[in-house]
Amino acid sequence: MTLRTRLQLSGLMFLQYFVWGAWYVTMGTWLGEALQFSGAQIGLAYGTTALAAMISPFFVGMIADRWFATDRLLAVLHLAGAGVLLVASYQTSFWPLYAALLAYTLCYMPTLALSNSLSFRHMGEPDRDFPGVRVLGTIGWIVAGLAVGSLGLEATAVPLQIAAAASLVLGVWSLVLPATPPLKGSVRITWREVLGLDALQLMRDRSFAVFVIGSFLVCIPLQFYYAFANPFLNEIGVANAASKMTLGQMSEIGFMLLMPFFFRRLGVKYMLLVGMAAWAARYVLFAYGDAGGLMWMLYGGILLHGICYDFFFVTGQIYVDQRAPADMRAAAQGFIAFVTLGVGMFIGSWLSGLVVDAYVTSGTAMHDWRGIWLVPAGAAAAVLVLFATLFSEPARASTGRA
Repeated sequence: MTLRTRLQLSGLMFLQYFVWGAWYVTMGTWLGEALQFSGAQIGLAYGTTALAAMISPFFVGMIADRWFATDRLLAVLHLAGAGVLLVASYQTSFWPLYAALLAYTLCYMPTLALSNSLSFRHMGEPDRDFPGVRVLGTIGWIVAGLAVGSLGLEATAVPLQIAAAASLVLGVWSLVLPATPPLKGSVRITWREVLGLDALQLMRDRSFAVFVIGSFLVCIPLQFYYAFANPFLNEIGVANAASKMTLGQMSEIGFMLLMPFFFRRLGVKYMLLVGMAAWAARYVLFAYGDAGGLMWMLYGGILLHGICYDFFFVTGQIYVDQRAPADMRAAAQGFIAFVTLGVGMFIGSWLSGLVVDAYVTSGTAMHDWRGIWLVPAGAAAAVLVLFATLFSEPARASTGRA
């Protein structure tokens, strides 16, 4: 990979995740404080990304892979997304805003897979080259959070407008990416291939079935963090909450670098168990922490993000890659993404909103956050126990493909 290509792809990743990080983290605070939306409405708004995640495999597999150059399609989607997100920032009623967010996420979510596939196409050794490029995405998310937090914009629509401007820049940047024509051409592709349904035969393996069901179930309490962590921190008086939350992405970088070390010593099962335990522990820390003397508990919950994300999501992706036959790996990854990031996260978005509404303090607009956080903590702990009991790892996982 040439230096020019590395710079092009690094810029793509930085902007790709800067856009997402700019609006996604703090949207709940804007919806709750400025627009006075209910918890259920906030949950549904966050669920638009999950709905789009369920639909985007159709888009990528049936359309993008066959008829359009990836670089040009990225440009069109990000330029269109910039306009839609700008429109969304001016909405003050729920359903018009929901419609705009859904339209935007339908533009954005397919670009996650497209940006990865474009990068892989132009790397001589993806296993070696991709981590150094992908880490720019995490840095982009961190920069977005620091900017929004330091400027005090969390309860405003300005983060969406910043993301729209960055999306416009990303659309233009996509026009100068390496040319990436479609590979499949006229090859016929089926709906089963797009959804990864061919991977259903892997469910005959009891351990793989337990992994899929456990991953689905644990993604439901996970969405409490993504939708309500920032509103929680702001409501209890944590200053510059968005900037503090970027500590989670910083820890993600560190634990990503340490993953090969842990893999050799723990294996897949215990990596996944540690990841699930970290989610339960994070919510307990949030339940009992405060913005005063127990602020260290909130920092601890945020810093656990590296373990929460890397040990669960990344380990899960590696496990799927190891268990699936070579000709079924892409289908298996698509299937697990549909089940977790799509269906699991959508149910989690809906349920988290209902729980938050159920714990509104009587006569006020404040919430009983301890009661709220103990719900996903208990759910994550229950899935942990079930997974530890039912999942078995037939052979020690190798890190060779990780």
